[in-house]
Amino acid sequence: MLPESLAHLNKPAFQSLHEQRTENKMVIEAWRMEESNEDQRLPHHRNPKEFVSMNKLAEKVENYEQKLKNFFTEHIHGDEEIRYCLEGSGYFDVRDNDDRWIRIWIREGDMIVLPAGIYHRFTLDAGNYVKLMRLFLGEPVWTAYNRPQEEHPARKEYTRNFVEKAGVALEAH
Repeated sequence: MLPESLAHLNKPAFQSLHEQRTENKMVIEAWRMEESNEDQRLPHHRNPKEFVSMNKLAEKVENYEQKLKNFFTEHIHGDEEIRYCLEGSGYFDVRDNDDRWIRIWIREGDMIVLPAGIYHRFTLDAGNYVKLMRLFLGEPVWTAYNRPQEEHPARKEYTRNFVEKAGVALEAH
């Protein structure tokens, strides 16, 4: 055991999301909320509190093989695409400033936010399984627009804000 002055060197052991779920620890909390005109920064729990499992929020995919082909077809969306990986892993591919692919590997516990108008696609990795949850701002919109979409308003805005101003479509850290 380290002396108290060196306690900061004791790093907690890493726990996967599966281990945390097994121990009934929530990584992200979700609950049914009361409609209210009170301060929206408050949690607005129902009484009694009614928590929702993240697994219940994830959609089940019908027509799996066709959906997988659709996801791997290069496309854009008119809105941000926000995905949280509940289980498994896969790849999001995005285009850089020179129209080359950049592959982003997402795994359990990762979240990715793709700006509206960015060309991208998704595929599974060798594990051949992923459970993703899509998070929305406002009303859910699932429309994908296959490439080319240079005249789509979201693509024009993406090009103006990310490519022309920043000079780099995506920078990995």
